[in-house]
Amino acid sequence: MARETTYAGILGDLQRLMGVIEANKAELPQLEPFWIKLEGVLTQALGVSQQQAALKAAKQEASKQMRRLTSEGQRLANVIRTAVKEHYGIREEKIAEFGLQPFRGRKVRLTKKPKPSAPPDGGPAGPTTPVP
Repeated sequence: MARETTYAGILGDLQRLMGVIEANKAELPQLEPFWIKLEGVLTQALGVSQQQAALKAAKQEASKQMRRLTSEGQRLANVIRTAVKEHYGIREEKIAEFGLQPFRGRKVRLTKKPKPSAPPDGGPAGPTTPVP
């Protein structure tokens, strides 16, 4: 028989053993102190298992509530940041205190004049005049 490794499997095995002991209690009086202890341990373990299941459910509910609250908090923060931009203006440095980037204008790109391109035949660029 394979040895149980999960808590549920071990508790099930202990419950089965307790059932067998109860059925054969008269034939095994010398084991009475041990099965009484086992019964107490099993009762405690089942109580802890139920508590663990209740805590798992509570944790899942708390996680669900946390997701809802953080989502609502982010929406409210966006409203406040928009109102701050409206109040101070988008160019004021004061809005940086609220975690917003002030508009400082666009960066000016230096435009370079395009290089004159060589004609496709490889000749000199520019107007050509016939040579007499």
